[in-house]
Amino acid sequence: MGLPTMRWKVETEVEIKASAEKFHEMFAGRPHHVSKATPHHIQSCDLHEGDWGKVGSIVYWNYVHDGKKRVAREVVEAVDPDKNMISFRVIEGDLMEEYKTFLITIYVTPKEGGEGSVVHWHLEYEKLEGKAAHPETLAELCVEVSKDIDQHLLSQDD
Repeated sequence: MGLPTMRWKVETEVEIKASAEKFHEMFAGRPHHVSKATPHHIQSCDLHEGDWGKVGSIVYWNYVHDGKKRVAREVVEAVDPDKNMISFRVIEGDLMEEYKTFLITIYVTPKEGGEGSVVHWHLEYEKLEGKAAHPETLAELCVEVSKDIDQHLLSQDD
């Protein structure tokens, strides 16, 4: 018998000035615009199957992580507009060289009593044979991308 599967999680959050709805819409309805907001981190996002923001759709990301160009093919696993939540399961790409499974969940909550929101990122994964590192640098990338998107969304309000 093999060892039991270990599921790991890395979580991070970042405060932004944009509304929760606008930030969620960027990832759920217009992820192909993310590269416009943060071109040094995300080069492109293409729809391979389905419709933007729909469960079962497949999107393909070209991004830079740890100074290297990377790719990820992901299936949209869950979308909840009421909670400003979307989940992507990585099914192909560079992350699959180190992880057996990798699920990215983004949910955005409005700040209480004030303007802005908090973006919550959950990275849930199983390592391949325990040799992979915990993806803290990927969580840092998520924070940077969130800040860039926030600036982009705020500049559109002008």
